[in-house]
Amino acid sequence: MPTQQVIEKFQPSIIQIATQNGTGTGFYLKEFDLIITNDHVIDNNPEVTIAGKTFDKAMSRVWYTDRKHDLAFLQAPQGVELPELPLGRYESLKDGDNVIAIGHPYGLNYTATQGVISKVDRIRDGLKFIQIDAAINPGNSGGPLVNEEGEVIGVNSFIIRGGDNLGFALPVNYLRTALQLYAPHKGTPSTRCPSCEFLVLPDNIEATKYCPSCGTEVKLPELPEKEIEVVGVAKTIEDILRELGKDIKLSRAGVNRWEVKEGSARIKITYNPENYFITGDAYLCQLPPDATKIKPLYQYLLQANYNMNGLVLSCLSQNIILSCVIYDLDITRETGSQTFNTLFKNADHYDDLLKSEYGCVDRLEEV
Repeated sequence: MPTQQVIEKFQPSIIQIATQNGTGTGFYLKEFDLIITNDHVIDNNPEVTIAGKTFDKAMSRVWYTDRKHDLAFLQAPQGVELPELPLGRYESLKDGDNVIAIGHPYGLNYTATQGVISKVDRIRDGLKFIQIDAAINPGNSGGPLVNEEGEVIGVNSFIIRGGDNLGFALPVNYLRTALQLYAPHKGTPSTRCPSCEFLVLPDNIEATKYCPSCGTEVKLPELPEKEIEVVGVAKTIEDILRELGKDIKLSRAGVNRWEVKEGSARIKITYNPENYFITGDAYLCQLPPDATKIKPLYQYLLQANYNMNGLVLSCLSQNIILSCVIYDLDITRETGSQTFNTLFKNADHYDDLLKSEYGCVDRLEEV
């Protein structure tokens, strides 16, 4: 299968995964109706954020973790039709075979790097790994390694830092074994014991934390009875966003960072505990391509700033941004709700106005 066809076939099924501590990649297997990724990508979280080319950001339950093989299985997105990705055969691989590593490196939206298998059976920590020279960067972890026939032959797992394109993927035979082990228990939180490889489930775990087969301490990916809440200023911000109808889990974009949408505007909220400021930046449209319209636009922005109270319109590169700043000692649920609500409403208003009256254009965003 030509490389371009392989890439086009896989792209809808490549999932971007995010936790509060980082991002990674997963891929959907229709046969098992699960998202496959690395255990280190989900980072001990029982629930993560997922996003794909054909569906909006959503929360996904972690159903299976496997520390020894660095595998995790997640709940698939609901109501979305994704293409079938076949699993290949590890036994047919040879050194020098062409491969494609697919993922979301550094949080970028989808990349594919081509290379060859440097060694089919590199041994590390008692397991075989496929060594490849296709570039794997942070964020690629959990993505599929694909052969020329468009089959998944491995799961991109790790690199040797400082090396020159030294990437390693877990072979597909380990993945297939794990899927067959978990398939009868689909929809149940489980973990595979790293010592004896026994599948630990809620109904067989010993004293809520020990493998019933060998006694090794394990942890099931179960949702806590009560979600751990943030505290201090971050809690006030989340209370405000919740009051304004925003989904808090989907809004979280990292420590003291949130991102929401209001109409066509994307709004980033950041709290910096070092300088005590909370900033809200609504990214609106971009400057008009017609240069004759830029001067009237600048005049309008200056006039609007003069008449506004608490909000500022500015330009950063080609982007027009509507911002507000709050000192953390001044924020309460009442004042913060009023300020953010004003920002949200004006963001959507100005985005539409600047496009219709001054020829501004939509921001370029990857899909």
